[in-house]
Amino acid sequence: MRKRTIAREYALQILYQLHLTQSEVDDVLRDFWEHSDLDDPEIRKFTEGLVRGTTGKIMELDELIKKYAENWHLNRMAVIDRNILRLAAYELLNSADVPPKVTLNEAVNLAKKFSQADSGKFVNGILDKISHSEKLPSGKEQ
Repeated sequence: MRKRTIAREYALQILYQLHLTQSEVDDVLRDFWEHSDLDDPEIRKFTEGLVRGTTGKIMELDELIKKYAENWHLNRMAVIDRNILRLAAYELLNSADVPPKVTLNEAVNLAKKFSQADSGKFVNGILDKISHSEKLPSGKEQ
Protein backbone atom coordinates (compact mmCIF):
# COMPACT_ATOMS: atom_id res chain seq x y z
CA MET A 1 0.00 0.00 0.00
CA ARG A 2 1.24 3.49 -0.81
CA LYS A 3 2.32 5.83 1.96
CA ARG A 4 -0.41 8.41 1.41
CA THR A 5 -3.07 5.69 1.28
CA ILE A 6 -1.85 4.45 4.66
CA ALA A 7 -1.82 8.03 5.97
CA ARG A 8 -5.42 8.58 4.85
CA GLU A 9 -6.50 5.40 6.62
CA TYR A 10 -4.75 6.54 9.78
CA ALA A 11 -6.31 9.99 9.49
CA LEU A 12 -9.77 8.47 9.18
CA GLN A 13 -9.16 6.28 12.23
CA ILE A 14 -7.99 9.30 14.22
CA LEU A 15 -11.00 11.39 13.16
CA TYR A 16 -13.28 8.55 14.22
CA GLN A 17 -11.51 8.30 17.57
CA LEU A 18 -11.89 12.06 18.03
CA HIS A 19 -15.62 11.68 17.43
CA LEU A 20 -15.94 8.85 19.95
CA THR A 21 -13.81 10.32 22.71
CA GLN A 22 -14.45 14.05 22.23
CA SER A 23 -10.80 14.47 23.27
CA GLU A 24 -8.29 17.07 22.15
CA VAL A 25 -6.53 16.47 18.83
CA ASP A 26 -3.07 16.44 20.42
CA ASP A 27 -4.14 13.84 22.99
CA VAL A 28 -5.65 11.53 20.39
CA LEU A 29 -2.65 11.89 18.07
CA ARG A 30 -0.23 11.15 20.90
CA ASP A 31 -2.23 8.10 21.97
CA PHE A 32 -2.57 6.87 18.39
CA TRP A 33 1.17 7.07 17.68
CA GLU A 34 2.07 5.49 21.03
CA HIS A 35 0.02 2.43 20.08
CA SER A 36 1.24 2.30 16.50
CA ASP A 37 4.28 0.46 15.24
CA LEU A 38 4.73 3.03 12.46
CA ASP A 39 8.27 4.23 11.95
CA ASP A 40 7.80 6.42 8.87
CA PRO A 41 7.97 10.20 9.40
CA GLU A 42 6.52 10.87 5.94
CA ILE A 43 3.31 8.94 6.72
CA ARG A 44 3.06 10.53 10.13
CA LYS A 45 3.50 14.05 8.72
CA PHE A 46 0.85 13.56 6.01
CA THR A 47 -1.55 11.95 8.51
CA GLU A 48 -1.19 14.76 11.03
CA GLY A 49 -1.55 17.40 8.32
CA LEU A 50 -4.84 15.86 7.22
CA VAL A 51 -6.14 15.48 10.77
CA ARG A 52 -5.17 18.97 11.93
CA GLY A 53 -6.37 20.55 8.71
CA THR A 54 -9.70 18.74 8.77
CA THR A 55 -10.39 19.44 12.44
CA GLY A 56 -9.25 23.05 12.05
CA LYS A 57 -11.79 23.68 9.30
CA ILE A 58 -14.54 21.31 10.41
CA MET A 59 -17.36 23.87 10.46
CA GLU A 60 -16.43 25.16 7.01
CA LEU A 61 -16.18 21.59 5.68
CA ASP A 62 -19.52 20.62 7.22
CA GLU A 63 -21.21 23.61 5.55
CA LEU A 64 -19.69 22.62 2.22
CA ILE A 65 -20.83 19.01 2.58
CA LYS A 66 -24.34 20.14 3.54
CA LYS A 67 -24.44 22.31 0.44
CA TYR A 68 -23.84 19.33 -1.87
CA ALA A 69 -25.45 16.50 0.09
CA GLU A 70 -28.98 16.92 -1.21
CA ASN A 71 -31.66 15.71 1.19
CA TRP A 72 -29.07 14.64 3.78
CA HIS A 73 -28.42 16.10 7.20
CA LEU A 74 -24.91 15.64 8.58
CA ASN A 75 -26.17 14.11 11.81
CA ARG A 76 -28.01 11.42 9.83
CA MET A 77 -24.90 10.37 7.90
CA ALA A 78 -22.84 7.47 9.16
CA VAL A 79 -19.95 8.79 11.26
CA ILE A 80 -17.42 7.09 9.00
CA ASP A 81 -18.96 8.55 5.83
CA ARG A 82 -19.12 12.02 7.36
CA ASN A 83 -15.46 11.85 8.32
CA ILE A 84 -14.41 10.52 4.91
CA LEU A 85 -16.25 13.43 3.31
CA ARG A 86 -14.60 15.93 5.64
CA LEU A 87 -11.15 14.46 5.09
CA ALA A 88 -11.47 14.33 1.31
CA ALA A 89 -13.10 17.77 1.05
CA TYR A 90 -10.22 19.20 3.07
CA GLU A 91 -7.71 17.50 0.78
CA LEU A 92 -9.52 18.67 -2.37
CA LEU A 93 -9.52 22.27 -1.23
CA ASN A 94 -6.08 22.44 0.37
CA SER A 95 -3.65 19.99 -1.23
CA ALA A 96 -2.51 21.41 -4.54
CA ASP A 97 -0.15 18.47 -5.10
CA VAL A 98 -2.93 15.83 -5.11
CA PRO A 99 -5.10 15.58 -8.24
CA PRO A 100 -8.86 15.62 -7.53
CA LYS A 101 -9.29 12.20 -9.17
CA VAL A 102 -6.80 10.72 -6.70
CA THR A 103 -8.58 12.28 -3.73
CA LEU A 104 -11.96 11.00 -4.92
CA ASN A 105 -10.63 7.52 -5.64
CA GLU A 106 -8.95 7.29 -2.24
CA ALA A 107 -12.13 8.48 -0.48
CA VAL A 108 -14.26 5.92 -2.32
CA ASN A 109 -11.79 3.19 -1.37
CA LEU A 110 -11.93 4.28 2.28
CA ALA A 111 -15.73 4.14 2.15
CA LYS A 112 -15.69 0.67 0.60
CA LYS A 113 -13.20 -0.59 3.17
CA PHE A 114 -14.54 1.01 6.36
CA SER A 115 -18.24 1.71 5.74
CA GLN A 116 -21.36 0.20 4.18
CA ALA A 117 -21.84 -1.30 0.73
CA ASP A 118 -23.31 1.81 -0.91
CA SER A 119 -21.08 4.31 0.87
CA GLY A 120 -18.60 4.47 -2.01
CA LYS A 121 -21.29 5.77 -4.37
CA PHE A 122 -22.61 8.19 -1.76
CA VAL A 123 -19.14 9.62 -1.00
CA ASN A 124 -18.22 9.81 -4.70
CA GLY A 125 -21.42 11.68 -5.58
CA ILE A 126 -20.91 14.43 -3.03
CA LEU A 127 -17.17 14.81 -3.58
CA ASP A 128 -17.61 14.89 -7.36
CA LYS A 129 -20.04 17.81 -6.98
CA ILE A 130 -17.58 19.60 -4.70
CA SER A 131 -14.65 19.03 -7.05
CA HIS A 132 -16.58 20.42 -10.04
CA SER A 133 -18.26 23.32 -8.26
CA GLU A 134 -15.75 24.73 -5.79
CA LYS A 135 -12.56 26.64 -6.52
CA LEU A 136 -9.69 24.20 -6.08
CA PRO A 137 -6.07 25.24 -5.42
CA SER A 138 -4.17 26.36 -8.50
CA GLY A 139 -2.37 23.52 -10.21
CA LYS A 140 -5.25 21.10 -9.68
CA GLU A 141 -6.94 19.95 -12.82
CA GLN A 142 -10.19 18.03 -13.15
